[in-house]
Amino acid sequence: MYGFDHSGMGLMGGLGVILIWLVPIALVVWLLSRFASGRQGEDKAARAPLGILDERYARGDIGREEYLSRRADLKGDDGS
Repeated sequence: MYGFDHSGMGLMGGLGVILIWLVPIALVVWLLSRFASGRQGEDKAARAPLGILDERYARGDIGREEYLSRRADLKGDDGS
């Protein structure tokens, strides 16, 4: 009827439907992975040498004099 023998759009129509769903899903996965890697980067930054030194001092692993000495070394202060 009306010159159409088959319903649907064939292979290209099916591929289009798949792409309509696949592209947004892939985009969401990509964005989540970028967000997760950004958070891991923040965790690494918190483990920077000064951060580790601060944690050790806060836990009481090192005393005040050792903390100040090591902090000056890490910051490059020569004491003058």
